[in-house]
Amino acid sequence: MTTARRTLPLLTPRQIAGLKPGLADVIEYRKSGLSLNHIVGCPLDCGYCVRHLFDNFDMKVPRALMTDHEAVEQLVNHPYFRPHITPIQLFNRATDPMLANVKPHTFNVLGHLDGQGLTNHVLVITRWRVNAEDCAILNSFRNIKLTILVTHSGIDDERIEPVDSAIAAESLRTLHQNADRYRTVLYWRPIVPGLNDSDSHVQRARELSEHAHATVFTGLFFRNEIAAYYQAHGLPMPYPDTARRKILPELAERRILDAFHRPEATDAPWGELFRKTSCAVAYAHGEPDYNGHYGIRELCTICPAGQLELCASTWKAPSAAEATDAARALGAVGDIEVTERAIMVEGLDEPPRYYLQHGFGYQVHDRAKPHHYRRHGRADIGWPTQEIPTP
Repeated sequence: MTTARRTLPLLTPRQIAGLKPGLADVIEYRKSGLSLNHIVGCPLDCGYCVRHLFDNFDMKVPRALMTDHEAVEQLVNHPYFRPHITPIQLFNRATDPMLANVKPHTFNVLGHLDGQGLTNHVLVITRWRVNAEDCAILNSFRNIKLTILVTHSGIDDERIEPVDSAIAAESLRTLHQNADRYRTVLYWRPIVPGLNDSDSHVQRARELSEHAHATVFTGLFFRNEIAAYYQAHGLPMPYPDTARRKILPELAERRILDAFHRPEATDAPWGELFRKTSCAVAYAHGEPDYNGHYGIRELCTICPAGQLELCASTWKAPSAAEATDAARALGAVGDIEVTERAIMVEGLDEPPRYYLQHGFGYQVHDRAKPHHYRRHGRADIGWPTQEIPTP
């Protein structure tokens, strides 16, 4: 299956030099994988978009920094890329991969990866329109493990999210109905108390979850740059403070879990609902979580019983020597400890930690930025001020 090879205009070297360095670097290692972003610019104007962090929110027309072939070559030759192991994300930082003029590049990159016989997980995240013809192309890839995550928030305030959530809902249904080789995940985000967590919002998400192979729910990245945008545009501030991690208060999570709970379904009392993206993706493909979340057992309390058994069957702590050698090779300093939950390191930024994590299938945490019990790697905002001890 092929599609028209329309291409976006390339930015000039001078234009690229004017970009924020993080945006000009087309590969970034995120928790869900190496992220490829050689297309920048998006007209959708979601107020909470991470594009604020790269100073390109005002770039409304997508442009390419390089050709698709050049981008894929950079990706597969990246020092952190492992064939068949490293998860990959496409266009999740600076555009939407299913915009009409970006979509041909999305399909082209997927084709390049698939044509190399790679079996890596590939995640494509969109909130835009997907039709049956698109689904046929997505089904045509034979090797990559492809997941389309459809972002749906249900936010009704057009100042914060001008895009009608009905577009994402329809795309989700279309993708699920036509899925063959790919899988579809409902990416329910960002959930913000008082904005889109009413009973009707939660019920709507539960209904939509019936049109996905899995559902993951998560909160809001509320960084300083996003807070500044909210303030400059007179938008209601969702929280009094910003945070490095996503914010999802304990009460909001509890309301969601209560609404999804189905006590009669003993094997999966919360359905196919997950707290972490990689858990949902892995479940949709019938595989154990590649991020090793099984070690953080309080994350797993809502997982289907069969998925828990699958993750347990492959989850294994590396030896202290293996973890130490691998971390030291990447520049770790201080003591390296392998606990029942994670490998604890010092002196490593996120990319090398994720590289270790995906290689071992075991969580890797920075000792200076602890993951508190039950907060699931989220910000402290909205959780008990008194620390809950780790069991």
